[in-house]
Amino acid sequence: MVLLRLPKKPQAAADTCAASPGEPQAFRSAMRELAGGVSVITASRGDERTGLTVTSVISLSLDPPELLVSVNQNSSSWPFIKETGYFGVNVLSAELQPVAERFSGKGGIRGEQRYEGSPWQRDRHGVWLLPQALATFSCKVEDILIHRTHALIVGAVLCAHTQGQENGPLSYWRGRYGGFSL
Repeated sequence: MVLLRLPKKPQAAADTCAASPGEPQAFRSAMRELAGGVSVITASRGDERTGLTVTSVISLSLDPPELLVSVNQNSSSWPFIKETGYFGVNVLSAELQPVAERFSGKGGIRGEQRYEGSPWQRDRHGVWLLPQALATFSCKVEDILIHRTHALIVGAVLCAHTQGQENGPLSYWRGRYGGFSL
């Protein structure tokens, strides 16, 4: 991975910034205006498995197919991904909001408990995928960039699958889940 740092531009005389970088609540409030698609990242180590809910999955490359995900290093999933080098991405439909809530840890749910109530399947790479998801990706860690609290993980896509569903994706905006349909 090549990291390119651009030179800083001089700041304009009229600063329209309402908050300084030292005000995390202002940043958090502004970021809540960015709607995101909801996915569940799965990770396992032997018979142990865990995972987390994210809105930070993007397509990085088509040839070869790669994804970029951002995972907090304090997440219970991070050690699993780092150690095994594999993870799953499950793009959720609005009907799968309960899955998103379980994997977010709502109600104190952790580890294996997050998988309860849904028919998960393990693929040939040992990655756990949800057949009802709008799309699933089985990934091998290609590269990792540690930046402050998070790991930016480049995942080489080993397998991608879609269900061809007409259901809309699950979205997250202003701290709430919602559906999207055409």
